Amino acid sequence: MRKQKSRLSLAIALPFVWGSSQASMGNLGTTYGLMPGDIATAQALSMFNEQASATYYNPSYLTADERGEMTAGILHADQELRAARSGANSDVLSDSPSQHVLLGFKTNLASLTRAERPLYLGLVLGVEKYGKEMLAFKSETSETGQFLQFGREPLFLNVGGAAPLMDGLSVGASARVTLEAAANLQAVSELNGETTQERLSVNAEPSLKAILGATITPAELFCESDCFWDGWEMALAYRTKSAASTSVDSNVIVNQTIPDPGLTIAVSTIDSFQPETFALGVQYKGDRWRVGGSVEQQRWSELEDEFASDTIKDQESLSPAERIQFSDIIIPRLGAEYQLNQNFIVSSGIAYEESPLDSTRNQELNYFDTDKAVFGLGLTALYNRTRILSYPVRLDLSYQYQRLLERDFTTVSVDSSGRTTDSSVVADGDIHVFSGSITLKF
Repeated sequence: MRKQKSRLSLAIALPFVWGSSQASMGNLGTTYGLMPGDIATAQALSMFNEQASATYYNPSYLTADERGEMTAGILHADQELRAARSGANSDVLSDSPSQHVLLGFKTNLASLTRAERPLYLGLVLGVEKYGKEMLAFKSETSETGQFLQFGREPLFLNVGGAAPLMDGLSVGASARVTLEAAANLQAVSELNGETTQERLSVNAEPSLKAILGATITPAELFCESDCFWDGWEMALAYRTKSAASTSVDSNVIVNQTIPDPGLTIAVSTIDSFQPETFALGVQYKGDRWRVGGSVEQQRWSELEDEFASDTIKDQESLSPAERIQFSDIIIPRLGAEYQLNQNFIVSSGIAYEESPLDSTRNQELNYFDTDKAVFGLGLTALYNRTRILSYPVRLDLSYQYQRLLERDFTTVSVDSSGRTTDSSVVADGDIHVFSGSITLKF
């Protein structure tokens, strides 16, 4: 059967790009936060979050609450990312929202085994465009500039387990599931664009990246009675680097122009990159309150090697001085939570995230990224009079504001003759994140 093809590239891209979706070198869990509690505290208390999102931030904390739970929620992030050129008004480069359905599940699997200690399983899922878009993806060069870490996010899936090793020490492990998509296209084409003998195959394989966590409660581990360590908890976590990837191979014969074996096109690109991360968290619990913080080291310098094999970013063809450069960064976070009464809890957090992008001039890609100041606020309501249910219903609402601080860049465009044109740009932006969820315990 003959089909009219307006553009060959459309046939290649359709399996991977839905509508005008745009993704980024970001991740739902680290760009905004997963559950409302993570968003409200700017992820400062995420390593001590009893909900299913612990599978990403610190799997060992699944042991903190023996009850199982089911959580459903939504997240909406309004993004206004701007770039102001010299002598001109600020242009909005992107204002497309990121919108997610969030699902979480946690349970105790002790009844499945004969082990004396409990074994906990957790799962968290986030799907873009309120569940309609599982593989948001866009990879391109840009003359006007593009932001590195913001945009729509591809499918977020994390699953893991945890167990207490002894009183005061719990360990856990989980896996972040990303997709490695591959397509192969074979076709014969006429000069007018009509194709015959088309063969298109698409495969998407899961890739598992490990996350490890440990939680220490010193009072339980070292003390037999009241001691200095009462109320303190410490946590360690490690996340390996991860990314979604797509590769496309095509071979096209054009009658009377390109004979067999035809024109070969090979494209390979990555998205949603997350660096290797080490995290340390500490919290102190009072009777009705808790305060805590965390410090993360993110090794973004690894992205330079990943871009070297990306044919769209095409960094391998540039000289070392022209290639985009990243640095490892440290992110401090601080958060607090206070229980007003038996029904309401308020929480808040702040963070400062330094940009990992060292290059302020990167040819053709023209990536922008700035330092960010993050503030979060949340409210939790516990509804006790459920009549039918065994445990109270938990409702969470949260808001987060991210201010992208101004930073100077130079965009570089190259015309057909190879001549470059430089332009000075000031990049900044504002991000507003709203999230809500309902949790049932069992």
